[in-house]
Order: sequence, then structure tokens, then C-alpha cells
Amino acid sequence: MNIALRYAARSDVGLVRSNNQDSGYAGPHLLVVADGMGGHAGGDVASSIAIAALAPLDGESHGPDDALAELERSIDHARQDLVDRSVSDPELVGMGTTVTAILRAGNKLAMAHLGDSRAYLLRDGELTQVTTDHTFVQHLVDTGRISADEAETHPQRNVVMRVLGDFDIDLTPDMSVREAKPGDRWLLCSDGLSGFVSPETIAQTLLETPDVDECADHLLQLALRAGSTDNVTVVVADVVDVDALPDGAAPATGAQVVGSAAIDRDAPTSAADGPAARAAALVASANAASGTEGDAADVAADAEGETGEGSGDDEDVRPGRRPRRWVTVVAVLLVVAGLGVAAWAGYRWTQTQYYVGVADGQVAVFRGIPEKAGPVTLSTPIELTGTRVADLPGYVVDRLETTIPAQSLDDARARAERLVADAQDETTTDAPTTDGTEAPTEGTAGTPEAGAPDVTPAPPADGDGSGA
Repeated sequence: MNIALRYAARSDVGLVRSNNQDSGYAGPHLLVVADGMGGHAGGDVASSIAIAALAPLDGESHGPDDALAELERSIDHARQDLVDRSVSDPELVGMGTTVTAILRAGNKLAMAHLGDSRAYLLRDGELTQVTTDHTFVQHLVDTGRISADEAETHPQRNVVMRVLGDFDIDLTPDMSVREAKPGDRWLLCSDGLSGFVSPETIAQTLLETPDVDECADHLLQLALRAGSTDNVTVVVADVVDVDALPDGAAPATGAQVVGSAAIDRDAPTSAADGPAARAAALVASANAASGTEGDAADVAADAEGETGEGSGDDEDVRPGRRPRRWVTVVAVLLVVAGLGVAAWAGYRWTQTQYYVGVADGQVAVFRGIPEKAGPVTLSTPIELTGTRVADLPGYVVDRLETTIPAQSLDDARARAERLVADAQDETTTDAPTTDGTEAPTEGTAGTPEAGAPDVTPAPPADGDGSGA
């Protein structure tokens, strides 16, 4: 049996962020998604470095027996590259990236995973999440403190515990080997997709869209229509038996590079029309509103100059019609009115959104979105919880400062309450014992809680890419 991959990779900056910190790679032997983090200055660099270190694996030089070791070795090289880059450019210190990679060697698939990007396998009509998120919330699920359903809406679900970073801590990725079976469909994605589109919808899309390119495009648009506040990257790959394909139907072998590692890294969002896309367009256009009316007037003036008197076109001596200036005025007014209606509709939509953030030094519930449209702020704090931000752990403060989106007012209130309660639980757990010693906490030195995973903790990083 001659196994091959038919693949497609897509990435989009999304509706909110100004740059794409995700990177993706798809080739005949290698599939990778990397979600960078570390702010505007570092996330895109980190994910690009990871792709650059892994891309040389996309070839025939490795066999099934050594593919896993080569994949792990390349990830370690990427980590060292991140360290070296931070030393040479101190402004990038603290950058990191998730890595979810599949290396094909014959009919075997070697997989490496760090962070909260995901790999899904669709086999015989059933979708399975193959990877486990390296997040604080997943740790709570693994130790029985919350349920999997509660994890889906937990305010700290994007706090990543293990990433590929520029710190001198060797966090070994999850490594595994699987068989490549014809008919299997793999999906690798950043949390810009998995955090906003339900597993049921993802499964339905993978099942009902046979073409890998169309499927990748559809998944991307689903995330954007769901109002994803993050960059979105997807890689879809089908396992095929080349010997069973008709002549001329063999998969392409050219590599596809997307996101910050690609040449078109600065491409604008491809979001189709919808409420979320219109609100994003409103923010972008409002930031340039000072020149909007002038541009429309300039276009009208240019049109008048081309058709009116005094054009200087000696070859065309036909009498020209006198320009109707009232038409120009009406056209400009219609453009301005249209922009006004669109702006109002977009603003009305923003006021149906809610999130949790910081106001007056307290945890607060906001109505709107955490953006500005020119001089207008599109959000207002409507409820203060009374909990001082200064009393919360540092990683909770970081999460609040980047805001926690909610689906409704009640959802925002619940998220704020859970965040405060979890922070208070940790404060209680970390309190000194009566004999003056500090009680051990989960994930630190001491006797581990029954059932807790043996995981070396890393400094929490925000996997939403505040990072990407």
C-alpha cells in the first residue's frame, strides 16, 4: 500500500487582531500548526521560528523507526533558536508558541504536541480529539475539580501551562506514533477555531465537505462568523492510498505555508459578510474616518474632471455635456449616509456583546467590545464585582487585561464569579499552615494530588496569542 497525504492549509488574522501570530505548514510528509504568543513583538516571530525549524523534515530521508526521534530533535532545535533570538533581541524576551505537528514516514504518523492547539482525527465518521490541551483548565479537569463542560466556558481556559518558549526549561512535548489509514481525515488547528466552533459543527463540516481546500475554507469562515477574537489557522489532510486512485488524481506535493511564516503574512481578514465582520470593518473604517468623506469627494471630483469641460482631449471634439454638480453632491451625501447607517448598525451590535475586564482597579463586567472607533470607546463597565485586581494572582491579572469574552450578560457575570472564586481558592491553598510552613499546591513541590498528571509546570502564558 502506497500512502500519501492530500492537504490544505489556511490562516486568517481574524476580526480583532492587527497581525497574525499563527503559522501553519502542510506538505507531503509534514503538517504543523503553531500559535505564537508574547504580544505584538514576539508571537509571530516565535511561530515562524518553529515552522522554520520543522520544515526541513518534509522529505523522504527519515524512516518509520526514527521519525519520532527526528521530530522531537527538531522541536528542541526550535526551542534553542527561540532562546538565541531572545538573547540577540531583548525586546522579544518572553515569546513562545504552541506546536502541534505530524510527520509522516511511510504508513506511520509521528506526532508532537505542546500547548492548546489541537489535532482531531475523523475516522469511520467519528471525530476524536487526539491531543490534550496543556492548559490550567485541562489540569483542573484531569484532577476532577471541574467537568469537561465547565472547562469549555471557564474564564481561565486559555492559560497555557506548557509551550515552546525562550526560557531555559526543557518541556518535553507529548510524543506518539499512529498508523496512517486510508480514509482518515486529520485536522490541526489553533484555538481561534476550536475555541469558537463546537466539536459537533467541526465534525459535521469535516464529514460533509470532501474537498480538503473547500473544507479548510469553510472551517475558517465558520470561526470568523462565530466572532473569533483570535487568529485562526487550520490544516486539513486526508490519508489516501495512491495505488487505488485513478490516473492523474495523485495528491499535489508542493508545500503550503500560511500565517506569519508566509510571504502574505499581512493579508487582511477574509471574513465574509456578517454581524461580526461588519463590526470589525466598522472599527477599521472608523480609525480612518478623518479621510473617508474627503476620499469620496476626491473620487467625485475626478469623475467630473474626466467628463466635463476643459478636459484637454483634442482628439475627441464631440461636445461634452455640462456636468451636473447636484449629482455629485447627492452621490457624496449618499456615501456619507451609507457610512453613517453602517456605523450605527455596527455600534448597535457591539452593545449586545459582553466581556470581563478591569475598571477602577476591580474585576468588572463590560458591555460592548474592547475596541475604539476613532474617539469613541465601544465598551462601558456596567458592573463592578468589588474584587480588587491587586489581590489576584499575576496570571489572572494578565488574563483580565486582555479581556475575557462572554456570550451574554449572565455568562459574563458567571465568568467573573468563577474567576474570583478560583483565585480565592488558590490563595487559600497557598496560605501558610499552622506550623509556619507553606502548604504545597497542585503542580508544585509536595505530595501530588491523587490522579494529578506528572507535569513540570511552566510560567503561565496566555494561549490566546497575547499572544495569538
